[in-house]
Amino acid sequence: MLRSRLFYICSIIFAFYFAHVQQTSAQITAPWEVDALRAIRGSLSDPLGRLDNWNRGDPCVGNWSRVICYNVTASDGYFHVRQLELLRLNLSGTLAPELGQLSRMKILDFMWNSIGGSIPKEVGNITSLELLLLNGNQLTGSLPEEIGFVPNLNRIQIDQNHISGSIPKSFANLNKTEHFHMNNNSLSGQIPPELSRLPSLVHLLLDNNNLSGYLPPELSQLPKLLIVQLDNNNFSGSSIPSSYGNITTLLKL
Repeated sequence: MLRSRLFYICSIIFAFYFAHVQQTSAQITAPWEVDALRAIRGSLSDPLGRLDNWNRGDPCVGNWSRVICYNVTASDGYFHVRQLELLRLNLSGTLAPELGQLSRMKILDFMWNSIGGSIPKEVGNITSLELLLLNGNQLTGSLPEEIGFVPNLNRIQIDQNHISGSIPKSFANLNKTEHFHMNNNSLSGQIPPELSRLPSLVHLLLDNNNLSGYLPPELSQLPKLLIVQLDNNNFSGSSIPSSYGNITTLLKL
């Protein structure tokens, strides 16, 4: 009798445990990332219906369109979003602040759409981000200084928008950034001399803005700089700093 009771109790415990494991494994994508993706979809207009399956199933296991996940679960037991590839989908609307909840994402690509509004400061929470690709939209407002604290950012492409205001000095913290594309906007003010501290910078594209003040001679200290585009701005003076002639790596000025 005692044995059968023990067997019965163990069976119940095992059944509850198995049900719990099944329930946990059923939520494949991190729940907060699922919520974030739904908020992102809700802030966009998708006239071609390319994101229609974002309302069904699980993002990672259900293969939501243009959502690329890591192929193994993390230590928390969930899959996480690695890339959002939403380029050239004829999207409009705005960028949701919930983008910041995708904190393990490496590539954020909204290139060549018609997205307006400002860049949410919460993008600065995506500490794994390597590529920030927002060029060719209708974005307005200023550059969030929080972007300057994304430690792994390799490429910033926000060209061909309507971004205004100054370049945040915090961008001088972007030690891994190689490509800095801000051309064809409405940026104003002085180029921060602090940008000369960027050890990895290869391309600095700031042409066709409303930048003013002087050209920082300190930019000549950038060790890997290949291309600088600064034309069609409102800089004072008519001469290029002589120190620019010392940039031995420079291919285009």
